[in-house]
Amino acid sequence: MTNFVEEMKWRGMLHDMMPGTEEQLSKESTSGYIGFDPTADSLHVGHLTQIMTLIHFQRAGHKPYVLVGGATGMVGDPSGKSAERNLLSEEILFHNVASIEQQLSKFLNFTDGQNAAVMVNNYDWFKGLSFLNFIRDVGKHITVNYMMAKDSVKKRLEGETGMSFTEFSYQLVQGFDFYHLWKEHNCKIQMGGSDQWGNIVTGTELIRRKAQGEAYAITTQLIKKADGTKFGKTESGAIWLDPKRTSPYKFYQFWLNASDADTASWIRIFTLLSKEEIEALEAQHAEAPHLRILQKALAKEITCKVHSEEAFETAIAASNILFGNATQEAFASLDEETFLAVFEGVPSFTLKQEELSNGIAIIDLLTDKSNVFPSKGEARKMLQGGGVSINKQKIEDLNLLVGTEQLINQKYLIIQKGKKNYFLFTCA
Repeated sequence: MTNFVEEMKWRGMLHDMMPGTEEQLSKESTSGYIGFDPTADSLHVGHLTQIMTLIHFQRAGHKPYVLVGGATGMVGDPSGKSAERNLLSEEILFHNVASIEQQLSKFLNFTDGQNAAVMVNNYDWFKGLSFLNFIRDVGKHITVNYMMAKDSVKKRLEGETGMSFTEFSYQLVQGFDFYHLWKEHNCKIQMGGSDQWGNIVTGTELIRRKAQGEAYAITTQLIKKADGTKFGKTESGAIWLDPKRTSPYKFYQFWLNASDADTASWIRIFTLLSKEEIEALEAQHAEAPHLRILQKALAKEITCKVHSEEAFETAIAASNILFGNATQEAFASLDEETFLAVFEGVPSFTLKQEELSNGIAIIDLLTDKSNVFPSKGEARKMLQGGGVSINKQKIEDLNLLVGTEQLINQKYLIIQKGKKNYFLFTCA
């Protein structure tokens, strides 16, 4: 067993913990849990801190429980929210639960050893519990004054939208989860983000008042970018763990494009590299920051973990298309989804099959069939200077006819103007 708390501290992940927590973890192998509400059918990078917390917990010799909130997902956690969540149907919730369970199974050992992880769904113990029994057996132990003192409640009550009874009751529902896992599985610790502190200690309080038991809490730092913007969000939205929502290429690029300041903290939080390995990488990075050694190490570790080594290699190949000397074969080796992800957002144009069959003069392609250049004179000048490429091959022949034989996968054509300006042509 390693020291879980010390591991969390040096990685910069620990935010707070209840007195006695470290002593409990030092005394014996302990069961602890983190809950994930199924608000979507995929987790995103914002969940990775909690996933890594469970990984470290298990590696330290403790037994992790992963709670997927089929019941709490029906209520919606108000923590950190300025407005009430939209309630999802049971059908959507159960679909989301199944998808998240499958994702989480990639990160933890659920099969081998005394501390194999266990996955539970709180819908299993809430589905047979009546409302009257809940308010009688749970509600009577927690006062309204106690519930209203929580930051997640106070902020909403002070805001314009207020808070429904549904969301107000959320901390009782989560508190009962902790009580149930404590009673049925000897689960003594609940972990979560720092915004979950109020919900977690409601659980410890319920265990104390209802059963005179002891339970503990650990919270992690909420991750923010160094510039103050929200972690895990880009212009195109959240970075998801599901490759259908965020391609491995885009996932890899998210980490590769991190600032030096962010990478220095993220490589500690989101990888299993040791302190010595990270410090060695930092020393190499400091000698040649332009090589982005730290970013590349972070992007590789986390892409392989979330997706696969094969997906990482594909992401590297896709990156080389833009920034290296890729061949037409390299273009053709990418699946269509990755290919389109590489060129997402670049200006695009459509060509007709019959036009290409007869051949289109390069000058016409760059001007009449598109707006790559505003005039034929400017196009000729750039061509003569070697500033135009088709599928990464420089074009200097002003009389070139572009035909179907140059299409990538019989469908696409990539024009590059200068070093950084790309244009995508699709043959329809």
